[in-house]
Amino acid sequence: MRTFDIPAFYRSHLISRIKQARKQADGMKKDFQPTVLDFGTVRFVLARHFGFCFGVENAIEIIYRALAENPDKRIFLLSQMIHNPEVNADLADRGVQFLFSTSGAPLTPWEALRPEDVVVVPAFGTTLEMEQRLADLGVDLARYDTTCPFVEKVWKRSAKLGEEAYTVVIHGKPEHEETRATFSHAAASAPALVIRDAEEAERLCGFIEGRTPWSQFFEVFPDRTSAGFVPERDLVRVGVVNQTTMLATETQAISDRIRQAIEGAQTAGRFANTRDTLCYATLDNQQATEGALAWGVPDWAIVVGGYNSSNTSHLVELIEQRAPTYFIHNEKCILDEGSIEHFDLHAGSVVVSPGPWSHRAPGQVPTVLLTSGASCPDATVERVLERVLQCYPGAKTVEEVWAAWSTQGTAG
Repeated sequence: MRTFDIPAFYRSHLISRIKQARKQADGMKKDFQPTVLDFGTVRFVLARHFGFCFGVENAIEIIYRALAENPDKRIFLLSQMIHNPEVNADLADRGVQFLFSTSGAPLTPWEALRPEDVVVVPAFGTTLEMEQRLADLGVDLARYDTTCPFVEKVWKRSAKLGEEAYTVVIHGKPEHEETRATFSHAAASAPALVIRDAEEAERLCGFIEGRTPWSQFFEVFPDRTSAGFVPERDLVRVGVVNQTTMLATETQAISDRIRQAIEGAQTAGRFANTRDTLCYATLDNQQATEGALAWGVPDWAIVVGGYNSSNTSHLVELIEQRAPTYFIHNEKCILDEGSIEHFDLHAGSVVVSPGPWSHRAPGQVPTVLLTSGASCPDATVERVLERVLQCYPGAKTVEEVWAAWSTQGTAG
């Protein structure tokens, strides 16, 4: 696996060393047991996989190289580099400007761009329409294109589906940059439709199976289809691809359900096998989270990452079914008065709750599951760990725990 040149301040003293040791002991990544770190007053269970993935490290290497190679030029990102506030803030501090918000709202006027400006494509990729508009302005996008290779793989698979006369159904969040980009690329070669979740998949199957009249289709799926989409014609042969940060199990369940509806009693072969479009990093992180929960139910959990990060929110969804879960973006969310500021997925807002350490029984050693999204630096996770340790006085030092862990083996 290729290694990337990313700034040292994104690495960490403990977390990065643990990851490297686990990687050396399990190069094929078949072991999803967590890493257990016992600090005496609190025990951390670290998921086997979390943090920067291949696509994120690739993107970070490219954007910082762009900064180094173009000290006298203006540098723009089409939108957020990745969905992590600390990474985007650091880039902004270094002079990088953003053309659009994550929702697509313009932040910089088009007329402000000049051909000599450096414009960087974020890891999510961009639409064909955006590429053309920038090309018309004389802007070169090819030099610093950080589109994740696994996103591009989905695009290529979508094009292949179009060549084979399949319609592309995209499992993704319609408002997400990656889904918008994938839809644009898919629609260039095939009829395309975006569905958000299993509930929408079931509603789609209602049309395919004849339980809902086609006349109601665009009432259920407004603004979700490519131009000229004819449901009764275009939903005869289908392939499902995904926004790479969605729950892999949900994408598979959606695929299975649509296949059942498409084929039914009809001739097989009208549904394409697209399992190869699932992102390995997203799947690894989700399986590692399941592995940590299988080790034992924690007293509580922390998931670290950007609140607009799709892959991170799905980790929260997995864990919160089993244990109290706090979704935070960095160590500053653990407040001095002992409370914790965290994002409530269901309310869609930040809330402040009493810290779980404030009501533990005397002598109790709680178990805390700690993981992060694919766009979160190891350094941030380590700062969160250290901040939690401050809430449990008398804990062993990081070096003591590292020494004990590194001599006993790779897992708990």
